[in-house]
Amino acid sequence: MDSEDSDSDEDSDDEEAGGSGAPVLQLRKVAHEGCVNRIRAMTQNPHICASWADTGHVQVWDFSSHLNALAESEADVSQGASSVFNQAPLVKFGHKDEGFALDWSPLVPGRLLSGDCKNYIHLWEPTSGSTWNVDTTPYIGHTSSVEDLQWSPTEPDVFASCSVDGNIAIWDIRLGKSPATSFKAHDADVNVISWNRLASCMLASGSDDGTFSIRDLRLLKEGDSVVAHFEYHKHPITSIEWSPHEASTLAVSSSDNQLTIWDLSLENDEEEEAEFKAKTKEQVNAPKDLPPQLLFVHQGQKDLKELHWHAQIPGMLVSTAADGYNILMPSNIQTTLPSEL
Repeated sequence: MDSEDSDSDEDSDDEEAGGSGAPVLQLRKVAHEGCVNRIRAMTQNPHICASWADTGHVQVWDFSSHLNALAESEADVSQGASSVFNQAPLVKFGHKDEGFALDWSPLVPGRLLSGDCKNYIHLWEPTSGSTWNVDTTPYIGHTSSVEDLQWSPTEPDVFASCSVDGNIAIWDIRLGKSPATSFKAHDADVNVISWNRLASCMLASGSDDGTFSIRDLRLLKEGDSVVAHFEYHKHPITSIEWSPHEASTLAVSSSDNQLTIWDLSLENDEEEEAEFKAKTKEQVNAPKDLPPQLLFVHQGQKDLKELHWHAQIPGMLVSTAADGYNILMPSNIQTTLPSEL
């Protein structure tokens, strides 16, 4: 049987099964007290999740039973979709105010940070498989709301924070409740940060004024640690994340309804451009205001809020917005990544 017949048979099977071959979404709903501001899964145990609520509470959940139910579900894909399961969280801790900043340690299983709009940061230390000790004495180093938190990918006791005050702070929990260093990062609110897992000296930050910057933390003592600064987006940056597979690649989303992917290793090559024009015999000139590091622009979503790279599939991302979420895999990104991953 040739490949065309095989593909045709597979399509027929999909249609007989009641679908056109399109992906089918299965879900389970769990009741949550208050609006979910943010949710994060533990790196080492993804069935353990922490959630921020607009009530001012951070809760830790064990979703293993729901994940198992989804994995075992085959016949009725709608089963459980309309039901809301009432489940008690493993731990519930009240901040002085609501917040958004939340991050699990990639190096110490169960270690968690939560930051609120009152500028307080609390450290959660696991005491067993299902209990945590939350330090009620906060880390204080910002004068306004803590917007995002990131643990160091190489130092288990070091983390970074960013704030509405325009600053980024670097902390070492062994040195007390004050930051080891703090610096002005943007002229407006610093909404999001991302610590490069493959090049641990690089920290990316996105601002409310639409700009985002890349810093080399090794240059902090010299004063100017900014190695790249971009003003492409015209509205607040809502999410930023380094690729887990390529050290020079990161993705950015903005309130301008664009998701962009960047490769910082790229530069204009006039010789290569001349060769391309000669080969194609076309005069293709990129706009002067288009940065050479810009690889891809994704549009079509309204009010983009968050993006994440797929941990196992190089080049794949998921983005969330007010009108749903997208899963994308740009072809020009895939080819730049290691084929063996």
